Amino acid sequence: MNLIVIMLDSFRQDHIGFYHGGESPFEGVPACQTPNLDRFAASCVVFDNAYPGGLPTIPVRTELMTGQATLPFRPWQPLTKEDVTVAEILRQEGYVCGLISDTYHYRAPGMNFHRSFHCYRWIRGQEYDPWVSSPSRRQVEDYVNENYPPSWRARIHQFLANTDDFTEEKDWFPAKVVAEAVDWLRKNRVHEKIFLWLDSFDPHEPWDPLPRFDQYTDPNYSGPRLIMPMGGWASDWATPEQIKYIQGLYAGEAAFVDYCLGPLFECLEEEGYYEDSLIFLVGDHGHPLGDHGKFLKGADRMYSELLKVPFMFRFPEGQYGGRRTSALVTFCDVLPTVLEILGLENNIEYMHGRSFLPVLKGDTDTHRDAIITGYREGLDRCIRDTTWSYISRPPEEPDELYHLREDPRERNNLIDEYPEEAVRLARRFGNYFRKGGMRAVKGIQGKYEMGSASVE
Repeated sequence: MNLIVIMLDSFRQDHIGFYHGGESPFEGVPACQTPNLDRFAASCVVFDNAYPGGLPTIPVRTELMTGQATLPFRPWQPLTKEDVTVAEILRQEGYVCGLISDTYHYRAPGMNFHRSFHCYRWIRGQEYDPWVSSPSRRQVEDYVNENYPPSWRARIHQFLANTDDFTEEKDWFPAKVVAEAVDWLRKNRVHEKIFLWLDSFDPHEPWDPLPRFDQYTDPNYSGPRLIMPMGGWASDWATPEQIKYIQGLYAGEAAFVDYCLGPLFECLEEEGYYEDSLIFLVGDHGHPLGDHGKFLKGADRMYSELLKVPFMFRFPEGQYGGRRTSALVTFCDVLPTVLEILGLENNIEYMHGRSFLPVLKGDTDTHRDAIITGYREGLDRCIRDTTWSYISRPPEEPDELYHLREDPRERNNLIDEYPEEAVRLARRFGNYFRKGGMRAVKGIQGKYEMGSASVE
């Protein structure tokens, strides 16, 4: 059985039609259209509650590639010589392994994520990749407002310089990644077993969708094209009109990524990979778009817009497909599951992750009872089950508790109404998973001890 992994960076779960059912998370911004992903999802086992452990980009990929958790102890760092990756395991089992990506963090010196792949192809120029050193022919002032400092203007200038010569759809990053992947898949069909890891950095910011995909912004908007939002409170640097415009740019970028995936899915069908391959599609994380007041990823943004991702498995011939599950899984569970499916479960004994193959087969809809996620360097942690989300905040801030089924947008903090639920989740993971040690659960009106749910 072949293995194909499709990684889409920063793709929010609620921007895929199969998940959002035609509803947009933002008033005044049309729901993002993703027909190719929707068709693919229809033949998959689709997960609603799959979560990264350690954030962001590189810790996530370390979990997926090694089956080891990163949150307690692994910051953003290269693979070490001791790490054993999926490529190393499969190469020894006779697989021909390919990595194709425009995620430029892979390419940075010493990162080592290409190790053991027979072939790795880098597409240059994403975000701040130091690819072009000549000045951009475009004016940065057209892409910022008066609140952008010089450091942000320099970042945007680098992206503009990198993309100055892009004139057609095929020039843009997701189209290039898919074209390289299709070429690799067709030429390597002669091998008995292949493993492809396709890693698209889009829809990661900057968001600069081509005109025919820029259909989610207000056509009457006349301000700067803010393709790269800043962090912090959006109201401090952008107007409500600009915030809405940026949200529309993201939707356009996501729709373009979906469009670019079309030739990939066509290739998988034409070359027969749908018949003999396990295909796994995932987002590394979502992306805050001002949902709770801020853009960009960050240790304090422990809400569904960052944490909920597309996560779907397609078996050969669509076996087990057409089903959606609420089972709770985390990213280090992926590699043990994949290896068990491939008949290589004798490799997984000492991985942190646990196989959820019974969920994929439909034997059960439960796996883990809770997950914990966050940035290793941050103080904030999110602990979830399928009903409640508890966010542990730094000592000077009240904690948060949300009922995910009744309040999926996490608007109503119930920390004072249901302190026993917060304490229950807080107890689930000990000091090992926290920076600064265990703290009492803190309500808005009072403080709750870890040993009981009583108010001090």
